[in-house]
Amino acid sequence: MPSNQNPLGARPARFRRQRLLIVGCGDVGQRVARDLRGNRGVRLLALTSTPARRASLRAQGITPLLGDLDDARSLRRLAGLGTRVLHLAPPPSASEEAPRWWLDPRTTALVQALRRRALPQGLVYASTSGVYGDCGGAWVDESRPAAAHTARAMRRANAERTLRWVGRQGLRASILRIPGIYAPDRAGGTPRARLLRGTPVLRPEDDVYTNHIHADDLARACIAALWRGRAQRIYNVADASDMRMGDYFDLAADLYGMPRPQRVSRSQAQGELPLTLLSFMGESRRLRTTRLAHELRVALRYPTVELGLRGTPVR
Repeated sequence: MPSNQNPLGARPARFRRQRLLIVGCGDVGQRVARDLRGNRGVRLLALTSTPARRASLRAQGITPLLGDLDDARSLRRLAGLGTRVLHLAPPPSASEEAPRWWLDPRTTALVQALRRRALPQGLVYASTSGVYGDCGGAWVDESRPAAAHTARAMRRANAERTLRWVGRQGLRASILRIPGIYAPDRAGGTPRARLLRGTPVLRPEDDVYTNHIHADDLARACIAALWRGRAQRIYNVADASDMRMGDYFDLAADLYGMPRPQRVSRSQAQGELPLTLLSFMGESRRLRTTRLAHELRVALRYPTVELGLRGTPVR
């Protein structure tokens, strides 16, 4: 983990500071920056394709770098800049009718830029637990083979393969497989809007297990992986909640003093709900997080969604 202690004697600070490059500096990236801001041993850099964001990033102690993952030429300046890289950017959306729709060209472009000079000391990639596919409600650890079948998960799986490839060239890459991210202070980070819309959930006999992680805990897991993650290692990042999707929405409704959502059969849902939502209802798994606790040594502040939705950390 980063430290303010200096083991390098009298070398100038600009040579001994770690430089963390955040690629995809949205909500989670800004939480990472917030947690590291007081550490004088880390300089924060962030790639942004939006010039208007530069002032906001600077105000958070982050040096903005203009570049676009969809324009490989704009990424050349990234080579050698970051001693560690946090890759939070999602793959582009693409219709399954588009050529090579299952690829993530953004991760490929980033890797090509980083390889132009000496590789970073480490890279952490935020993937999705969706790469496991439907596991029938089974408990899943990181040794389970990927079996992605949705387009978004297949693109994440492609990004993972790209990073494993560059790992064989000497980059210490760690992959975080992440489920649903929530937080009361995150845009769209609670079930409230869906409850207000009255969107139904599956009846218990058709329901699926779902997994969650509070955005603050995810940020802490990212930092831990940057300094403690093992080479080419996968880490499930989820809380200890063991619940089905409908129970999650019932819990949220009770906390907010709102009506519980209607329960419907799977056949009813298929006729009423959008395909994107149905795709989440078609996968059921429970994530084991032994590596998160033992290797990364992350103790969650919000070990259950109830604590997280209430905003009551355990420490």
